[in-house]
Amino acid sequence: MPADRHAARRQKLIRAIRRESADALLVTNFTNVSYLTGFSGDDSHLLIGPSATVLISDSRYTTQLQQECPGLDLHIRGPGKSMTDAAAKVVARAKLATVGFESGSLTYDQWHALAAQTKSADLKPLSGLVEKLRLVKDSHEIAEIRKAVYQAEHGFQAFRACLLGDMTERRAAHELEHSMRRFGAVGASFAPIVAVGSQSALPHARPTDREIGESSFVLVDWGATAVQGYKSDLTRIIVTGKISPKLARIYRVVLNAQRIGIDSIRPGLRCCDVDQAARKSIANAGYGKNFGHGLGHGIGLDIHEGPRLGPSSTETLKPGMVVTVEPGVYLPGWGGIRIEDDVLVTRDGCEVLTSTPKELQEAVLE
Repeated sequence: MPADRHAARRQKLIRAIRRESADALLVTNFTNVSYLTGFSGDDSHLLIGPSATVLISDSRYTTQLQQECPGLDLHIRGPGKSMTDAAAKVVARAKLATVGFESGSLTYDQWHALAAQTKSADLKPLSGLVEKLRLVKDSHEIAEIRKAVYQAEHGFQAFRACLLGDMTERRAAHELEHSMRRFGAVGASFAPIVAVGSQSALPHARPTDREIGESSFVLVDWGATAVQGYKSDLTRIIVTGKISPKLARIYRVVLNAQRIGIDSIRPGLRCCDVDQAARKSIANAGYGKNFGHGLGHGIGLDIHEGPRLGPSSTETLKPGMVVTVEPGVYLPGWGGIRIEDDVLVTRDGCEVLTSTPKELQEAVLE
């Protein structure tokens, strides 16, 4: 990614820091540091402000930092020194009066140690400044998410072709991640969910030794992480046996709700209104109590980030946002149906980035 893209992000953040009446912000969330600098490692902080921008890390990454973050001032902490010690030294050297910190990232112990070593600076809790910048993706980020979608979908196709009745959920999850890596993913964007039959009633089921052939359907929730860290997130049902009337009925309810949700996405609409459109459809079908989570969430460098499509989310959709749309109906003892796609908000509506078939007949494993 061009260095000027990261520089532009830092300038936007500096303007936000000024609006908060702070001299600088200590960024301690590793993902936020990566977003602002291009550094792909972890164990890093960034002090950023109008008068000082310093990337703080340790000697393991010295060469990598020089390669990935040319032109940035670096502070490499010495042996036996913590990241908090190093950050305190950088803050003291910059002689700043008011320093914001990411209150959602810095632990109490870290804050206490930082405050003890920077008594001349007022530490001001600030939350979400970088995350607000990350809400809207630029063209490079969208291209990277498209890569993650490609890797996830092609990996799923290969995985689906080798699925066997005596394969366990755990083995199937491993096979799926391996398949995505074969198409260029650096890994799964989260631990894949492979949930057979009644296990699928758990929205975040963990793969077990239950075999695929023990039920007539299996829920698969998966995603890929592309080389630069951007992620995808999909869910599909695979029918491994006979389509029962109950399965057909509930699947139809969920697919209809998802279509309504996707069709309602456009700039200017509140996230809660998108959620409500799909949620109302499920409630009208008699399954309102069986849909207990939000309709979707943003994806990017994190698998769950803003904006949130939920009943209480008043965030307004903007072009460049990428969200999942994933309604579900969960019946304990029977199972759950969830269908999920990744959707880009465009200037005049939306674009569904994922294309894995989702009609019920297409879900049948031949």
